Amino acid sequence: MNLYLDNCCYNRPFDDQTQLKIHLETQAKLHIQSQIKNDFYELTWSYVLDYENGRNPFPEKRKAIQPWKEIASVCVSEANPKLLAYADHLKRKGIKTFDALHIACAVEAKCDYYLTTDKKLLNANLSEIKILSPIAFIEEEEKWK
Repeated sequence: MNLYLDNCCYNRPFDDQTQLKIHLETQAKLHIQSQIKNDFYELTWSYVLDYENGRNPFPEKRKAIQPWKEIASVCVSEANPKLLAYADHLKRKGIKTFDALHIACAVEAKCDYYLTTDKKLLNANLSEIKILSPIAFIEEEEKWK
């Protein structure tokens, strides 16, 4: 199973952990990453993650996130016309530019799930990929056992 974690997911551990929902999302995200490291899931990385992480003004966050590129078994290293056309389609549906590019990369890589903590994206209903929060993914994972 191939997963794409967006920039919100990677940054979740750096958010205010005194908020219960954020803390639970962080724990779920860390569990998922542990499962990736143990080869239960494949991880996809993208040039969009490179760009956004590179723009992060906090060096400690950039350094913590960047190694996941090496752990990823799939990398969408550049855009192509099909990917950009799909991103444009998503933008016309009201999805922000970077979010549209992330989703387009995940679809291009044939990911099974797109994981995010972004409420607007969690409400997006796309037939090409299933979008879940880390918590919802863990709940779904439990059903498989």
